[in-house]
Amino acid sequence: MQDPRIDTLARTLLDHSCRLQAGEKILIEAFDLPDPALVCALVELAAERGGLPVVSCKSNSVLRSLYRRATAESMALCGSIERSRMQQMDCYVGIRGAANSNGFADVPAEQMDLYQQHWWHTVHSEIRVPDTRWVVLRYPTASMAQSAKMSTEAFEDFFFDVCTADYARMAEDLKPLQARMEAADRVQIIAPGTDLSFSIKDIPVIPCSGGRNIPDGECFTAPVRDSVNGTITFNTQSLYQGTVFDAIRFTFADGKIAAAECGGETERLNAILDADEGARYIGEWSLGTNNRVRHPMLDTLFDEKIGGSFHLTPGQAYDEADNGNRSRIHWDLVLIQTPAYGGGEIHFDGELVRKDGRFLPEDLQPLNHGLDESVS
Repeated sequence: MQDPRIDTLARTLLDHSCRLQAGEKILIEAFDLPDPALVCALVELAAERGGLPVVSCKSNSVLRSLYRRATAESMALCGSIERSRMQQMDCYVGIRGAANSNGFADVPAEQMDLYQQHWWHTVHSEIRVPDTRWVVLRYPTASMAQSAKMSTEAFEDFFFDVCTADYARMAEDLKPLQARMEAADRVQIIAPGTDLSFSIKDIPVIPCSGGRNIPDGECFTAPVRDSVNGTITFNTQSLYQGTVFDAIRFTFADGKIAAAECGGETERLNAILDADEGARYIGEWSLGTNNRVRHPMLDTLFDEKIGGSFHLTPGQAYDEADNGNRSRIHWDLVLIQTPAYGGGEIHFDGELVRKDGRFLPEDLQPLNHGLDESVS
């Protein structure tokens, strides 16, 4: 008997996130899923809605071999084939499950860069993100439960609770924050090891309530490209291109990352930032507002939504909130400002808007809902 939560999640993905209509083509791309139940449910429900589902199931072990042995020519061939398929799609659902989140750790940096340049950027940054209605999510696995320091059963309960949230209410709660960010010019961020300032003047602001990521709960924009100055020290680990980075610290001068260091992987960090001109500039800044997600689990889709957090993104800007930065890199780095993680402040034009992860203005109080509840 199938877990009914699978069907609830599938309906959320198709009806809320993708808004699939009859006659539309949808690519369902799955990576290392331990069970095909969600993919099967998506296919069945898409067909019921008159959609045209296409399925691609991939193995990270196979991809590891492909990345390790790739040449620019072979990677470009893969990218060309994937690009052609994506160009035909109206919607996209990407589901990742991994037995080993460090499965690409021994793929050389230059090989991962080939993937970013010839496959990821040309297919996802240039086609999927701007031209389809897309949503990406993880699938609950024992590996994810271990990263979250939870039992598999408890993590599954947490996963389905967070991923099938009341996204309609979330959308309403985010509207006042969107309005404040749209009216703001100068942003200042203060936290341990961090004193950063930048402008968001005239950059569009996008509230996120289940339309692109599951789980969701954030409001993003981008800094004016050359306006970022100061220093930031991230207090959340990040898994990127198969490597775990810890205690990343950036110093900015007129928008550019002038100095970058971290615990033990500084050389690889700088190699990523030297991938192209745009990689040392910021393409996104976003406030995390999902108070059901409290602690990092080395998974960006969850970590960047943590209530009381924000993320800052070296690399490519989104078309919806475009500051003109272009890069094959898009790397969301998270700083949590709740008291348990050192606290901090966010100011809009000199007004203290959030302190220690809690919004202070009256119109933003709904975004604090659940912040004081005990969550395991």
